Amino acid sequence: MSDSLFVDSAMRTAVTALDGLSLRQQAISRNLANVDTPGYKAQTVDFKNTLKRMVDSGGSLPLNITHVGHQASAASAPGFSVSNRPGGSSRADQNNVDVDVEMSDMSEAGIEYQAISQAVSKKLLLLKTLAR
Repeated sequence: MSDSLFVDSAMRTAVTALDGLSLRQQAISRNLANVDTPGYKAQTVDFKNTLKRMVDSGGSLPLNITHVGHQASAASAPGFSVSNRPGGSSRADQNNVDVDVEMSDMSEAGIEYQAISQAVSKKLLLLKTLAR
């Protein structure tokens, strides 16, 4: 059996998307955990633009390493990077986490994650049916 049945460009894109959404959920969780931390700046993951860049480049993203001495962490998805969220209003304690924005982003990321994982499950079920 060929590896291309299981590892095609759609599956690679889906796996990368799931990794990016997981990283996005982690950033949102950190933001919510630090809602009362003075000076904390909300973080975000540029999920959609990075995934679009991956699809446009033919399905591969280079690892995003900011220093030659750094090694890629197992928790970071290739090509996705966490950065401070632009905009937002800082409170008196210089914290700019908005719980409503975070909850909305968490719901959106959860729905996207569920949709992609269901598509992957359906593809694997189809392959299982074909193998019989």
